[in-house]
Amino acid sequence: QVQLVESGGGLVQAGGSLRLTCTAASSITFSAYTMDWYRQAPGKQREFVARITASSSTRYADSVKGRFTISSDNAKATVYLQMNSLKPEDTAVYYCNPTGTTIWGQGTQVTVSS
Repeated sequence: QVQLVESGGGLVQAGGSLRLTCTAASSITFSAYTMDWYRQAPGKQREFVARITASSSTRYADSVKGRFTISSDNAKATVYLQMNSLKPEDTAVYYCNPTGTTIWGQGTQVTVSS
């Protein structure tokens, strides 16, 4: 069973930056997966944030385009989400997910104060 561990969240002021990390905690052919970041704010549905494919193509939600950058290190079985120019509306629990699977970690809380 693949386990994912997200980390790097925290409390930051608007305009600040955070770098989230998602690491596979068990054996996985990481490089074969397309990986997504999602987020879920209180009272809202989980929403797509960013994607990186095995060939390193990326895609972003319109709400984070130009501010967030997804990257991966296959040797470390790790995906990153660099978040700059954070806004209060970015406050949510952030999760990583191999595309199309039901594999989810525990998430990491990001709180942006105004």
